[in-house]
Amino acid sequence: MKEIKVVLVGTPNVGKSSIYNAFTHNHEHTGNWAGKTVGISRGECEYLDTCYTFYDLPGTYSLISKSKEEVVATDFIVFQDFDVAVVVCDATSLNKGIHLAVQTKEICPNVVVCINLIDEAEKRGITINKKLLEERLGSRVVLVSAKKKLGLTDLLFAINESKSQDYLKLDYGVLNDSIDDISKNLDTNQYNKRWIALKILENNQSYINQFKNLGIVKKDFVKKQDLDVHLEVCIHISKKVKEILRDVVNIPRVDEKTRKIDKILTSKIWGIPIMLLFLFVIFYLTIVGANYPSSLLFSFFSSLEAPIMNFLEFLSLPNFLVDLLVHGVYKTLYWVVSVMMPPMLIFFPIFTFLEDLGVLPRIAFNMDRAFSKCRACGKQALTMCMGIGCNAVGVTGARIIDSKRERFIAILTNVFMPCNGKFPSLIAIITIFFVGLDQVYGAFFCALILTGFLFLGILLTFLVSLILSKTILKGEPSSFTLELPPYRMPNIWASIWYSIKNRAIFVLGRAVKVAIPAGVLIWVIANVSIHGVPVLTYLVNTLNPIGIFLGLDGVILLALILGFPANEIVVPILLMCYLNTSTLIDMDNLSMLKDILVENGWTIKTALCFLILFLYRFPCSTTLLTIHKETGSKFYTFLSVLIPLLVGVSLCIIINFVFL
Repeated sequence: MKEIKVVLVGTPNVGKSSIYNAFTHNHEHTGNWAGKTVGISRGECEYLDTCYTFYDLPGTYSLISKSKEEVVATDFIVFQDFDVAVVVCDATSLNKGIHLAVQTKEICPNVVVCINLIDEAEKRGITINKKLLEERLGSRVVLVSAKKKLGLTDLLFAINESKSQDYLKLDYGVLNDSIDDISKNLDTNQYNKRWIALKILENNQSYINQFKNLGIVKKDFVKKQDLDVHLEVCIHISKKVKEILRDVVNIPRVDEKTRKIDKILTSKIWGIPIMLLFLFVIFYLTIVGANYPSSLLFSFFSSLEAPIMNFLEFLSLPNFLVDLLVHGVYKTLYWVVSVMMPPMLIFFPIFTFLEDLGVLPRIAFNMDRAFSKCRACGKQALTMCMGIGCNAVGVTGARIIDSKRERFIAILTNVFMPCNGKFPSLIAIITIFFVGLDQVYGAFFCALILTGFLFLGILLTFLVSLILSKTILKGEPSSFTLELPPYRMPNIWASIWYSIKNRAIFVLGRAVKVAIPAGVLIWVIANVSIHGVPVLTYLVNTLNPIGIFLGLDGVILLALILGFPANEIVVPILLMCYLNTSTLIDMDNLSMLKDILVENGWTIKTALCFLILFLYRFPCSTTLLTIHKETGSKFYTFLSVLIPLLVGVSLCIIINFVFL
């Protein structure tokens, strides 16, 4: 069987991953914002006695290696073994795709150009002269609609029949003589000498060192011109792209509908309020929809306690081990699952729908000005959005930020976004002390207050970003390209499936992993005694003076500390301590929870201080490990704990001594 290795290259948001999914059925997510893919996916398909191996590279606007996406994509095209490079372009915005195709043909002699979203182009009246484009590029061109599965077979045939050609030779004007001089001294038939010469002229030490190691560059070259080589390269590539596209694309009309919507969503006046309205609606639907399923799950899992205990006793396990496994591990597990799963199954699909619809890039656009004033990067807005679902995901998402300084700012401030794991506890306390238990209006006002706390988190993110950019992470904001994609109605079932599989289950699985050791620890400190007094009581008494100073008490501080593995278990630990039991306590309704908290001295001030410190104390264990992995620094990992803790403690002191 014939084997062909294919690498998929493309700018963000052109449907590259959709084409990959259509061929390989690996179901990589096809989101509708720039910078979504951050790794390399690999998959295979067979068609007419040919096995195609596809590599889906990160979306990138160019191959002039600066951002992580560009470095990963360029390195793969230059050094990895494959047969054909398929450059995926957007039919509604062909310039960016051809710009990338030209750069790809400088590196790889065998290129096929796949123009996707041809159905979208037809709706707008855009026509493309395919034959003329093929003549000017010297490569096969295929028109495709991955969404409607049109042209995919033609793409496979084009890949199969594509033949290796000469590298594309661009005219670089004043750089040509230097390129020719350097090329004569390069020893290779495997790589394009002119492209290597450009990297030498750009003084790209990474590639210079790699080609030296390969024995291709055997001496140091002295730059002869006092020119901005990078700028010259960009100018001449753009000139070549204009020549190629002349009379190729016909755009008869402007999409007025998109322009009118963007005029509202990206308005200086209405942009931010509309963003907060979107978040309010998401919170409201999450609150209303999650209550009943959570109760059902609690009832189901709690009904299994007795059978599980009987089974473990039947196995003749020691009593302490049975109690540990059931009242420690199992009870903690089903608290986490029952509390987390229903909100996630509502929140993540709605949030994913907004991503795929094209709303989130507009949010980043609206917040870019504010981040620039804080000397941070506008892409941080995207990581903030990810952090609302899960802070660990938001930290990982900071990879889309090119500047190391700005990336670290985004990582250190992501904790100010309340993650999904905090929502149930936030909703419970807000409902009890600030809204009331009214079923009709309670959810509405609770969502409103929750949106207010989120807005506070955004303000704190701006403030802390500014402080960091003027102290330990000094620097000026960098510019970045943020493409506002067209609004597209996403595949609703695909969005739901992705959000459940790749987000809800992922986050839930991670929470379950940390809940197991947390359950063991909680059981131990509640059941092990010193001189007849439980360890838990010693800890509470030790923390109580600090708690009172912060407008709280020792029980609350202990619960917040023990909630480090998973935010979902903070309230259950509170109840366990207040009721003096050795296991987590089930609550049938919020009225019972309110009675317990009020009997133990809770007031509105206590509730407000709890909410503040619960929101801003330190990242959960999973997020903290992710921060250490992404920064590779113990110092910045420590800062990620210290910064929110200082903010939370300071706000509690102000509330306790100044306002109330």
